Amino acid sequence: MANTVFRNVRIFDGLNDSLYPGEVEVQGNRILSVAKGGEELSIEGKTVVDGGGATLMPGLVNTHGHLTYPAVTTLEEMGRMPVEENLMESVYNAKLVLDFGFTAVVSGASGKPRLDIVLRNEINRGRIPGPRMLAASPEMTVSGGLADANVWEREVPANGLVADTPDEFRKLVRLMMREGVNIIKFNNSGDSFCYPRVGSVINPMTPEEVRAICETTNNLGGRLAAHAHADSSVLQCIEYGVEFIYHATFVTDRTIEALEKAKGKHYVTPAFGLRYNMHFEGAPWGITQEVSEKIGNKREFDATIVNMIKMREAGIKVLPFGDYGFKMIPLGTDSRDLQHFVNYFGFAPWEALRAATAYGGEAYGVDKLGQVKAGYLADLLMIDGDPVRDLSLLLDRDRIVMIMKDGAYHKPLPENWGESAEAAARA
Repeated sequence: MANTVFRNVRIFDGLNDSLYPGEVEVQGNRILSVAKGGEELSIEGKTVVDGGGATLMPGLVNTHGHLTYPAVTTLEEMGRMPVEENLMESVYNAKLVLDFGFTAVVSGASGKPRLDIVLRNEINRGRIPGPRMLAASPEMTVSGGLADANVWEREVPANGLVADTPDEFRKLVRLMMREGVNIIKFNNSGDSFCYPRVGSVINPMTPEEVRAICETTNNLGGRLAAHAHADSSVLQCIEYGVEFIYHATFVTDRTIEALEKAKGKHYVTPAFGLRYNMHFEGAPWGITQEVSEKIGNKREFDATIVNMIKMREAGIKVLPFGDYGFKMIPLGTDSRDLQHFVNYFGFAPWEALRAATAYGGEAYGVDKLGQVKAGYLADLLMIDGDPVRDLSLLLDRDRIVMIMKDGAYHKPLPENWGESAEAAARA
């Protein structure tokens, strides 16, 4: 197959604070070369794509995705959904997020034990469209913790795998690693979703249980993610090397200092969009602002703002997205997080995009992902407009005019795009 040269584009490379004119050549599934400014790449024997002045940028990376979560309002609804219907929703979700420019997703938990695995494998085989995907276990929790919906002498299905001793957790980890997950996810804190039981400031797991999960996962070559709102939960993540720390809401300054010292080992994804939507937009699902205050969601919202500002200033890698997929926070709106990072955490727009591309690609963990740079994987988007100036462009799938994953088009540019775009610009 001939190499492809993208010409007449402005480039956001994942790291710089502004766009620059240039050309990009793709060979196979990687970027072969990037020319800047007035430099030109050879086009002999190559397929030339005229970008018409559009922005070429890396694909978005979500490090806290839930592609196998159906659009429900509670974890119990997810548990009750039959696996067949749940699988079909997952297939739909995978295409939807790719349509919105997400070319890679780190799962933050599976809806059911093997759903992530099957979805990832089918995407990798090319039988269904979807992003690169790291498959996770369901959330591992303790009796009474987040994702345990059972009541006395009656099992109520939810999405959690429940255990209560180090040995029970070791077995769960081994079973999920046997089935083929990339990531073991566990809940060493509660959440406002648990109201009135285990709140976000509570860590219901013992150090011995967390150690058993982490040591067993590491021994088997897996990676780790934790739902960790509470300060003690984040300290456990630091102690036991949990790479993906979700929420980190109620950390103390001392814990932030500890994270700063180990910032090359951890990524913090606050999943702030869920807190925002539950407080400001949750009324149709029974979560008025009064309810948000009562259950503790508003407290999580406020604490997240305070501590993410501190983490950003400390140079800790705080990443956008996370927990999209529930009814009150639908998939396809994930990029609202980028503006939240600007409005609430003090990020410049380009910094939010860097977190969503270069830093997300680094966190994903494959060789060279998330930048427009020679040698990097050819996961690329073309945007009609300048996303550094207008982050909302990434919420409009019609403005995402080209999507390439692994050097292959998911969405090619419209025919004669370059000519029509230039004509529109002159008009």
